[in-house]
Amino acid sequence: MGAGIVGLSVAWFLQERGVEVTVYDADHAASGASWGNAGWLTPALTTPLPEPDVLRYGLKTALRPSSPVFVPPRLDPHLWRFLAGFAAHCTTRRWQAGMTAYTPLNKLAIRAFDDLADAGATPRARQARPFLTCFRTTSEAGDFIGHLRQIQQAGQSVYFDYLTGPQVRGAQPALSEDVDAAVLIHGQRFVHPPHFVRSLAHSVIARGGKLNEWTRIVGIDTEATAVHLLDNGGARHRHDAVVLATGAALIRIARDHGVRRLVQAGRGYSFTALGDEIPQAPVYFPQQRVACTPLHEPVDPSGVAAPILSEQTGERLRVAGMMEFRDPSEPLDPRRIRAIVDSVRSLLPGVDMDQRHDEWVGSRPCTTDGLPLIGVTNSPRVFVAGGHGMWGMALGPVTGKLLAEQITSGTVPTPLAPFHPLR
Repeated sequence: MGAGIVGLSVAWFLQERGVEVTVYDADHAASGASWGNAGWLTPALTTPLPEPDVLRYGLKTALRPSSPVFVPPRLDPHLWRFLAGFAAHCTTRRWQAGMTAYTPLNKLAIRAFDDLADAGATPRARQARPFLTCFRTTSEAGDFIGHLRQIQQAGQSVYFDYLTGPQVRGAQPALSEDVDAAVLIHGQRFVHPPHFVRSLAHSVIARGGKLNEWTRIVGIDTEATAVHLLDNGGARHRHDAVVLATGAALIRIARDHGVRRLVQAGRGYSFTALGDEIPQAPVYFPQQRVACTPLHEPVDPSGVAAPILSEQTGERLRVAGMMEFRDPSEPLDPRRIRAIVDSVRSLLPGVDMDQRHDEWVGSRPCTTDGLPLIGVTNSPRVFVAGGHGMWGMALGPVTGKLLAEQITSGTVPTPLAPFHPLR
């Protein structure tokens, strides 16, 4: 259930193990967070979202509509229970425990992307050369380097160089002189998200899988030898097992199978912009919490360009940011788009932030401890794969690869043990 990067990855790797798969989605494949994210494969930055700095930052700014982290001032018991649990995990000790869990998964993440590309299922992820994290001041850069040192101490490999002044623009000419320092992180990659995920969907179908779009599953009945899925049209579908990979809507059905961990929609915003000088590799502005990714036009085997986004000409840059804790069904708030634009306009002078296309809001599934939910529930034929927060794209394929192993072998792979959905 779910035709985003996580659900399709589970399906594809199950096919690798000889399993027949059917994928259901209430919308279409590659919609939701799999469509509008930044497309980064950055193991060096894949860390638990709850950390002391996030809590301090949130307490100061979270009620301001222009803040990169926004909490609407309203009475929502589910949201406030989630925020209380999230705050409880914003300690150094719990962040370090989360990093201990993430590190083995991060080490396998890129290999899973290579598996897909080697099989011709997806385009190969591009090397991010350079991948720059950019700052207005050297002091801000120093704080970020301290954060990278903590990630290294947790066992995660991070290789970086520190750049200042003219070195920054030498590495990335599209940046303005307002950027006085940058950290160049090596070994990261990026993809064109809509094209990548749709390619994966096409591969699942080409290998005999079924894709039922616009089909909402409203209930699951389990028995000793099968599960039955009930869709919104009243039809019943019999299968041997089911994987719940429905993003921010995960708990709607998962709670009936023993999953009690709260999952909250952390909405992100993005748009594409045109310009005369678009960065040719990803750029990250940590202080503004804005991620920028060049969208290179995909090409099919015939050599013909295959546009995935709205019709545009010239170089394009996806600009993404915000963490907004609101209901997924609420409409896009134009104030969030303006806040992103205002925060980075002066930093990328060659990008026309007023010539925007594909303005988007989507919901990332966030857990209170910042760790995804991956594995079997208390129903032995019902599995969960979700709650990845901002890291669904980066960890989707490795999640699919390891969960497929667990489903077919009955043994939990060691890297998945900390992410048990009943924890």
